Amino acid sequence: MTTHTENETKRYAPEHSPRLDLAKLAPEVYKAMVRLDAAARHGVDPTVLELVKIRASQLNHCAFCLDMHTKDALAAGESVERVIQLSAWEESRHFYTAKEIAAIELTEAITVLTDGFVPDEVYGKAAEQFDETELAHLIAAITAINAWNRFGVSTRMVPGHYTPGQYAH
Repeated sequence: MTTHTENETKRYAPEHSPRLDLAKLAPEVYKAMVRLDAAARHGVDPTVLELVKIRASQLNHCAFCLDMHTKDALAAGESVERVIQLSAWEESRHFYTAKEIAAIELTEAITVLTDGFVPDEVYGKAAEQFDETELAHLIAAITAINAWNRFGVSTRMVPGHYTPGQYAH
């Protein structure tokens, strides 16, 4: 984070305010989302999970979730290079394993439903890399991050203040 003096010198744009606090105003919904997220996570490789969360958040333009998941990934030992290249993964395939690529492709297909159904080819690649239980949890994890992204974007959660592990459950 930059210091107050640096902000004055660089004249950054002002930070926006959040629209509302979902956790405070709809606590049962928030608690249910936390439980869904925790349940979906079981059996999914933590590295794959963070890549999926970052990629979905990029596609959904959720700055708060990008802040959170990139910080968590880096704190867990993920390389800066792989995090940076994720937005251009198709041109940077050599940074990722076949299993990670299958998860990223599935994330894109589930996240961008306006392109149509999840293609059989994308699902098939994921099914080759993950057993059925892993795949079920991966699909649930992708669904959960998409829901979190929608909460974050619609309520205008403010990025930049998250510390790694802050919401560890």
